[in-house]
Amino acid sequence: MAKAEVEKLRRRSFTLEFKLEAVKMKRDQALSYAEVGRRLEIAPRLIKHWERAYEAGKLTPQSAKRTVSPEQQELSRLRAELSRVKMENAILKKAAAYFAKESL
Repeated sequence: MAKAEVEKLRRRSFTLEFKLEAVKMKRDQALSYAEVGRRLEIAPRLIKHWERAYEAGKLTPQSAKRTVSPEQQELSRLRAELSRVKMENAILKKAAAYFAKESL
């Protein structure tokens, strides 16, 4: 197997904060599971699972299976921030194209 294929097969783990941020994004912006999955580059079924766990009260710090290092927390926060910035960038590009078209 090539190195890229091994990277794809490796199971990723997500912090509690990342899961909560994904659920919050879906609820606050009234997005579909698929849209949140695209923005965060994760499977939509994970978000659905996390939302159900959140509603059942199981998405809490006590339910975390293992402790997360500060580096992992920072990485998770940066990934979430990057996805938000990508979304904002796409919106701004569309707005710029729209207004450029209107000014002609």
